[in-house]
Amino acid sequence: MAAISAAAPFVARDRDLRNRALVRGWLYVVLLVLFVLVLVGGATRLTESGLSITEWKPIHGIIPPLNDAEWQEEFQRYQQIPQYAELNRGMSLEAFKSIFWWEWLHRILARGVGVVFAVPLVFFWATRRIERGLGPKLLGILLLGGLQGAIGWWMVASGLVDRVSVSQYRLATHLTLAALIFTATMVVARGLAPHSEPAADRSTQRLAGLLVLLALIQIYLGGLVAGLDAGLSYNTWPLMDGKLIPGDLLILEPAWRNFFESPKTVQFIHRLGAYAMSVAALWHMIATHRRQPGTTHARRAMLLFVLVLLQALIGIGTLLMQVPLHMALMHQAFALVLLGFAAAHWRGTKGAYPMPNQIAVRG
Repeated sequence: MAAISAAAPFVARDRDLRNRALVRGWLYVVLLVLFVLVLVGGATRLTESGLSITEWKPIHGIIPPLNDAEWQEEFQRYQQIPQYAELNRGMSLEAFKSIFWWEWLHRILARGVGVVFAVPLVFFWATRRIERGLGPKLLGILLLGGLQGAIGWWMVASGLVDRVSVSQYRLATHLTLAALIFTATMVVARGLAPHSEPAADRSTQRLAGLLVLLALIQIYLGGLVAGLDAGLSYNTWPLMDGKLIPGDLLILEPAWRNFFESPKTVQFIHRLGAYAMSVAALWHMIATHRRQPGTTHARRAMLLFVLVLLQALIGIGTLLMQVPLHMALMHQAFALVLLGFAAAHWRGTKGAYPMPNQIAVRG
């Protein structure tokens, strides 16, 4: 009897570790679907396909047109919006289908990631595999996903009446919320993973967290650049419009509008953000190697700096080549890779979540 009692904590710990591995594996699948979703969203934007479906039908919209009559009906709805009248007048039905499928795929993936998240969450909760303290985090991510769906339609609606494209404000918000969901999912997944090193010092943790914040800001700025098609102009580097600091950055009134509505100013600020993140990543790498030489934290900080440099090079190449589809998608994809690694690194500097039995003892 005493032997059974002594073994009980080890049995419970093994069970908790197995549950953590299951939940972590599920979250990695969610991350993969999110990654594909954001890339398809980028392709939808770059192919000017995002306004091809002019209605929001969360349930019925799963079924695409199935015959010629339904395709004609869908096409006629598209013909009523300014984008068709001003940019695509005379478009053939076949050309319409090519942009329709991008937007349909984007919406299907968005619904799919909701199912991939919600159904296993219910199962894990019902079978008591969600440990105490984890539930609110997962519910928070689920709620953000629901909000993202509403913001997606809010974004599309901005291009259906008075514009030929969606609002850059709403596009940047939609993209940034997707990145935030991706970040939160990564942080929770890595919090459930075993870590080979104890937590880093507070300074290292704070600087790692700052890099996550800078990556999110850069993604927001990238959304503004995409929404304004700002990457199609000033395609030189390091000079911009022939200067390191171009003129006419504050030409709009009031001045704040330039930071959101001027393609020139938005692109310049996005460049500055890349420089700032490169410096911060270099500083973080050097500081971490000095404080904790030879540790996993130091090695991750070095890899993070390399990823920042690679993303900067991809961004420069995308600009110099005048934003071809493959380079733009690579830039967006690598932004998520960088953000995901930065989030994982930040969680790694803090260590894994305490095991449930440790929480119980402290309580």
